[in-house]
Amino acid sequence: MDVSEQVLHESLYLDYNAWRFWEDATAEQREAQLDRQQSLQLRSNASLGERVFISPTAMVEPDELTLGANSYIAAHAYVTGALTAGSNCTINAYAVVRGSVRLGNGVRIGAHTSILGFNHSMEPDRPVFQQPTSSKGITVGDDVWIGSNAVIVDGLTIGAHAVIGAGSVVTKDVPEWAVVAGNPARVIRDRRTPKSDRRKTNELASRLAEFADGARLQAGAILRRSWEPDAVAPDGSGAGRFTDSPGAPATLRAHADAVELSVLLTGQAPAQLPREDHIRRLRQNQDPASGLTPTLDPDGRHRPSPADPNDGDTLYHVLSLGYALDLLGSRFPHPIRAVEDLAAPDLAEFLDRLPWHSQGWSSGARVDMLGTAFLWNLRHPDGNARANRSTMDTLFGWLLTHADRDTGTWSRPRMSDGLLQPVNGYYRASRGTFAQFGVPVPFPERVVDTVLRQAADPRHFGPGRTTACNMLDVAHPLWLAGRQTEHRSGEIRDLAGVSLGAVLEQWVPDAGFPFRFPPLSGPQEPGHLPGLQGTEMWLATVWYLADLAGVSESLGYRPSGVHRPEAVFDLTERADAGDR
Repeated sequence: MDVSEQVLHESLYLDYNAWRFWEDATAEQREAQLDRQQSLQLRSNASLGERVFISPTAMVEPDELTLGANSYIAAHAYVTGALTAGSNCTINAYAVVRGSVRLGNGVRIGAHTSILGFNHSMEPDRPVFQQPTSSKGITVGDDVWIGSNAVIVDGLTIGAHAVIGAGSVVTKDVPEWAVVAGNPARVIRDRRTPKSDRRKTNELASRLAEFADGARLQAGAILRRSWEPDAVAPDGSGAGRFTDSPGAPATLRAHADAVELSVLLTGQAPAQLPREDHIRRLRQNQDPASGLTPTLDPDGRHRPSPADPNDGDTLYHVLSLGYALDLLGSRFPHPIRAVEDLAAPDLAEFLDRLPWHSQGWSSGARVDMLGTAFLWNLRHPDGNARANRSTMDTLFGWLLTHADRDTGTWSRPRMSDGLLQPVNGYYRASRGTFAQFGVPVPFPERVVDTVLRQAADPRHFGPGRTTACNMLDVAHPLWLAGRQTEHRSGEIRDLAGVSLGAVLEQWVPDAGFPFRFPPLSGPQEPGHLPGLQGTEMWLATVWYLADLAGVSESLGYRPSGVHRPEAVFDLTERADAGDR
């Protein structure tokens, strides 16, 4: 190192190692630092505590600035807007803190991190650079460590004692004591979790990874098992067809389940047909007038038109066929006119007439179909987007105003089966609306309480009783409500871990999952045997349970069809777009 390099190194050393400034700085450097702070105080009315250091190479031009004692801003950081930080806060090299940001005490911000307490809109009426900005602000509690290269967006609260993993993109509030990571960031664990519990978590993660690796290797055998190569296809050709299990009747849902299962485990359409043929079969026979696709007749052929538009299997085609087509990069040929032509008063009357008190599941299933039909219509080039959005307002308004404050659901328990109908109906109704469109659910804490009571009912869980529906209808609502609250999160995590152990034991090599757990004496009915429906639903449920237990990454897959966790069409984002 020559003399000039040595001088440069010494001049920048304290800028990058800011925590050493007041111990190692020369009298001249200390005087220059105090002059810089005085200038900031005059320009920005800054309030700076004792032993604060602000690197001369940092761009610090705030409207307001408060730094508590022993805090620093290191080399080449960029700070604008209104920043309030407590004592012992550190903004390391190249970090960006902009907009309205409030930090508690002991907040450590890694290098190259961006904390952006502002946003701008993106309406198509003007270029992006001319869009207005807004600031909701970011609040970070005490004792928070934010790793390098993390991004925190506007409007969030980071709870005290949290840890944000390096490279995370934080788009939702972070609970106290949580360790989050990923893009988007999610809770990995609680910092207070004992090491013994962490060992259990690691063991569960290893078991899940082994299970998922095996399922991927067996995906081809599972699909071949349910493929009848010599059978007549629904369109009358002899090109083969899918059934739920060997010997079962042919259904369109079985074909859709095969697509979902194959894409989940292999990333590709089932090898039994070219992708174009899968799309052609799934699009066939949709009624242009209603947009509904009828079920197959007993011979496995297409019916001429929806004989009963209220038939549950016909309505479920809106979900199963629609999402299978979506996974294949296609869509229904026609919008779902049955809901597009539904006026808002007629929809409200329809919802009022549903048998919520006695048949919560079937009522929720109707809402699920409505929400999903609106989704496909909003994305269809021939759909009436304005009419669908207007009617959707009625749908969400009805659900929000009719949710029970004590349970969070839309149904009441029955003497015969307890909370089965309210919880199962809640899953279907919330899946097609709040989950599918990214809208927060009402009364999330009460939903958690209700679902946990249902999960403890021995009438519905155990050998010969647990079904894929019943477990999914517990796991998904707990996961959905858990995006908004940490209420009883420890109990939920324990339940998920125990449930996973029971579920994985039901896997049958090269065949998959049965829809219903068989009794201890062995399978006694078709539902106790593996099939496409049970396998597809249980694989999705395993992911939700694993995510509740904090180990879903171990699976190496994420549901992407009917049971996908992400919103497909974020109504909240689009509604707020004009404000950003």
